[in-house]
Amino acid sequence: MDEDDDTFARIAFEAEVLHWRGPAPFFFAPVPANQVETVRQAARAASYGWGVVPVAARIGDVDFETSLFPKDSGYLLPLKDAVRRKAGVTAGDTIAVEMAVRPRNGRPPSA
Repeated sequence: MDEDDDTFARIAFEAEVLHWRGPAPFFFAPVPANQVETVRQAARAASYGWGVVPVAARIGDVDFETSLFPKDSGYLLPLKDAVRRKAGVTAGDTIAVEMAVRPRNGRPPSA
């Protein structure tokens, strides 16, 4: 995860990987409750709609971009299969996450 002047918040946390078995299975790392307000404040400038929040994240030595999903007054960090495989993580694992909330792909921050 590169340093970036457009970063609105940097957050580090540990979380247990969750497996949601909906119509299509997904894996997520929930943002801890004590970090949610930091994300919420940064999202005011970085979000591009639908309540999702663009982030650059790192798990181990795996860097990736995604968007946090709002869920039950908190946020979930989606973990795509390619990211999980490369990082060697699955449901039930506890992972360390470094994350930066910032505009996606050079999009200007909203006013």
